[in-house]
Amino acid sequence: MDIFLTNSLTRKKEKFIPLKEGSVGIYSCGPTVYWNQHIGHMYAYVQWDVLVRYLRYLGNNVKWVMNLTDVGHMTSDEDAGEDKMEKGAKREGLTVWQIADKYIEQFTDSLESLNIQKPDVLCRATDNIAEQIDLIKKIEANGFTYKTKTGLVFDTSKFPDYVKFANLNLEEQNAGARTEVDLEKKNPWDFLLWVTNQPSHIMQWDSPWGRGFPGWHIECTAMSTKYLGETFDIHTGGKEHIPVHHTNEVAQGFGAFGRQTANVWLHNNWLTLKGEKISKSLGNMITVQDLVAKGKDPLALRYFILNSNYRQGANFTWEALGAAEASLKNLRDQLITLKAQTQRTTLSQEKGAEIDEYRNAFIKALAGDLNVTKALATLWEMLKSNIPSTDKYDLALSFDEVLGLNLGESKKIIIPKEVEEMLVEREVLRKKGDFAASDVIRNKIVGFGFLVEDTPQGQKVKPIR
Repeated sequence: MDIFLTNSLTRKKEKFIPLKEGSVGIYSCGPTVYWNQHIGHMYAYVQWDVLVRYLRYLGNNVKWVMNLTDVGHMTSDEDAGEDKMEKGAKREGLTVWQIADKYIEQFTDSLESLNIQKPDVLCRATDNIAEQIDLIKKIEANGFTYKTKTGLVFDTSKFPDYVKFANLNLEEQNAGARTEVDLEKKNPWDFLLWVTNQPSHIMQWDSPWGRGFPGWHIECTAMSTKYLGETFDIHTGGKEHIPVHHTNEVAQGFGAFGRQTANVWLHNNWLTLKGEKISKSLGNMITVQDLVAKGKDPLALRYFILNSNYRQGANFTWEALGAAEASLKNLRDQLITLKAQTQRTTLSQEKGAEIDEYRNAFIKALAGDLNVTKALATLWEMLKSNIPSTDKYDLALSFDEVLGLNLGESKKIIIPKEVEEMLVEREVLRKKGDFAASDVIRNKIVGFGFLVEDTPQGQKVKPIR
């Protein structure tokens, strides 16, 4: 079945044809590990996880590469401001290396909680400095660079198509703050490949252009081509990457190799909160760990995300998360019931054809620009059908290879007698208004491996995943 994806490079929905049949290379822009990754960030990684799972479901050998930015990303996405890693280190009184380790752990914990498969390669920028220097040498040898007081700069005038990828208005770019950063730049939108004018910067390396550190953009071009080759299939990222980071990646690819590095560029829209982008600057940052602390199932967030297309984004509310949690519970309960109905019947030709129709409908939905919402609806429609229970169960688990909801782990919850007794005692305390004492009991219940959530319908208890 043909797969169609919306390529940001051409601004069209196109048939996806891998460079090598049966094999797909994907590079995803990963986090800058100076701060917690919030649910807005995780929205993107769930979507790309589904993409990887789907391509594997179809039998492709997929290599998924993701970077971890631990140097060179300024507080501006351009060349201005302070290195985010150093800012994080000052904020918390830690070294930049400790900051990186701390927030890499938070990120990978978030991936695991949301059942996002760990990328085949998860690479740190600081582990690939030599590769970045080698790539810059190629760009320099091809005549795309010049030096200023700040370091080695990419000369965008040597790449006439610089504006095309993001449809940039360079007059608007010219009005930006970068005109005040380095007046030696030929154009304000020219960008740094290697920074040499910050002697107090903690992370520095020797290079042909002086001691310094790489600019943010070079790491992705260097590591994507290191692990996937000079040309690969798919590059993913958020829509905020288009005007600066990915535009500069495109330029670097042409500077080094004379061509695009990625055949297809995919960009997700944002997960918003009350219509606003989720960010620490707006004070609306929610992490996966925050959800768990509130007794929420992180896979409910995954289910919520599955109800949106990557190009559309979604608006997060606690009510919507609650609805997703209820739907996921319903789905799990149905799988528990189906699993118990183990008697397998001989399929009629008619029922066999119906099963094939549901399987094909699921695959076709995802082939249409990764329409996960339609694929999820196909799962629900199949569960309501009259095909045999055992086949429903098998088909649901097959679909879950892509959806990633861990439906195969659905099982009836058995609450220990001690927990039941504590729940009764806690309910009495809550009716008396003694919430401090009820919280003490809630914490004791956590020790038994269960979370308690207070709802308008009463206490709800569920196992800690």
